[in-house]
Amino acid sequence: MAFDGIVIANLVHELNQTILNLKISKIAQPESDELLFTLKGNGQTRRLLISASASLPLIYLTDSNKQSPLTAPNFCMVLRKHIANGKITRIYQPHMERIICFEIEHLDEMGDLGHKILIIEIMGKHSNIIFCDEGNTIIDSIKHVSLNMSSVREVLPGRSYFIPKTQDKKDPLEANEKDFLQIIHTSSISLSKSIYGNYTGISPLIANEICYRASLDGDLPSDAFSENELLHLWTNFLHLMEDIKDCKFCPNIVMKDKEPVEFSSFILSEFSDYATVTYDSISFVLNQYYEKRDSYTRIRQKSSDLRKVISNALDRSRKKYALQSKQLEDTNKREKCQLYGELLTTYGYEAPPSAKSFDVLNYYTNEMITIPLDSDLTALENAKKYFEKYAKLKRTYQALTEFIENTKRELAHLESIEASLDIAVNEDDLSVLRDELFDFGFVHKRANVGKNGKKKQAKSIPFHYLSSDGYHIYVGKNNYQNEDLTFKLATGNDWWFHAKGIPGSHVIVKSNGDTLPDSTFEEAAKLAAYYSKGKDNAKVEIDYIEKKQVKKVTGAAPGFVIYHTNYSMSIEPDISGIEFIG
Repeated sequence: MAFDGIVIANLVHELNQTILNLKISKIAQPESDELLFTLKGNGQTRRLLISASASLPLIYLTDSNKQSPLTAPNFCMVLRKHIANGKITRIYQPHMERIICFEIEHLDEMGDLGHKILIIEIMGKHSNIIFCDEGNTIIDSIKHVSLNMSSVREVLPGRSYFIPKTQDKKDPLEANEKDFLQIIHTSSISLSKSIYGNYTGISPLIANEICYRASLDGDLPSDAFSENELLHLWTNFLHLMEDIKDCKFCPNIVMKDKEPVEFSSFILSEFSDYATVTYDSISFVLNQYYEKRDSYTRIRQKSSDLRKVISNALDRSRKKYALQSKQLEDTNKREKCQLYGELLTTYGYEAPPSAKSFDVLNYYTNEMITIPLDSDLTALENAKKYFEKYAKLKRTYQALTEFIENTKRELAHLESIEASLDIAVNEDDLSVLRDELFDFGFVHKRANVGKNGKKKQAKSIPFHYLSSDGYHIYVGKNNYQNEDLTFKLATGNDWWFHAKGIPGSHVIVKSNGDTLPDSTFEEAAKLAAYYSKGKDNAKVEIDYIEKKQVKKVTGAAPGFVIYHTNYSMSIEPDISGIEFIG
């Protein structure tokens, strides 16, 4: 995540294209460190969100409104006094810094034309929103910074505003080949760090990308590379700077499954193994990234209790399965006990008294075997003992066989719930999983209960896609949805898909009675692969069959089915390009 000078440059370009010369219609301060401007003009209304939060500073255009406090904070009142109804006449970024300056034209109390500057500093915990007059004297700021707080710069009313030069960094847009090569070649730190450590606005993310484009390892020391390799690095650096100057931005979000992992204003080649989604607007990218990131993090936090319940239940079931399997293995001696009993009954009269063993012909194989004996018992008493042991082991085998089958079904059920948890996207999805855990005794308290003691109905709905040929495809998020999709939504000639032998979603293609094209079969198979435990594999084997051939297993958990004479295909779990409806 890099809200660096390059993203700022992209934002400045976008803001110049969208809000330049618009008037400030409304100024709100929803949070102590946040502003929301409503801008109007040229028949349009725009909202600009600005946050100087230490944990998440940002600025972007948004369609969302926020409720303001009943009493406006002092900083908000100062802005309203000076620039309410003012016009934004210039938006710029000084020297690739993480700073955006807005020059605002307004009428003062005497009706004379005046100019003010609103400066947004996106600098991590040092982020601030500073309001200055045209002579760069600070009128006020959203955060006051005294010398007790910073020895570098005071940010207080009446002080002169300046950009702190705490590091001797150069403007990358003004870089030349000679200086670049000298700076990089004489550095003993890593190649990547020598780039972002010497040029403003370049984040470690972009520095690594430049190295990657030049096919150089950014973690190695700069002085480990040859002159030709550094020349190649300079070429890639220069091309990126030229793209910034020409405003050739490509706002995008890098996704790992459903989790956004990075955003940038240029395509990040180093993340070629992940899905990259491009957009027309960097504001939209920032809005989507932080919203998705927040949503993903929130769901992971809210599902932590369920993950713990499922993990503990799986551990118990696996230990139980291992113990039962060991006990079942011990019952393999039952057939030998039966054989010993039969042979002693037949030949026991030949056994010498008080013998500890007896060699006898096994008439099933015509081989001699040695039967261990209890010397205190007669041969017939030993035979009876072996028969009793055989009967006990047989009963144990029969009971364990049933227990193991139940434990295997329990493990499969828990693993299917665990897989469903990985694709849950909202609180309703989690509620359905909590209900299922309660319904099958894995938890003993229902969470979705209203004041009247009745169960609240969760509104979780399956994923809905549209194939490239126009056929509707539905993907179950959990076992209850899988059951409903297969046995309620689907009709006999619809097609059913599922990953072979591993937990995953039921995927239904509504065929409308048509013969489906191959591309729809492949897209449905990709969805079945992606929404399964095998989604991280290069390829996943998928079973598919007409729904009328799928039968529910009597007494099994929801979503567990049997089928025969199915078709199969092996396919990559890549769903990029398949249209998502909701």
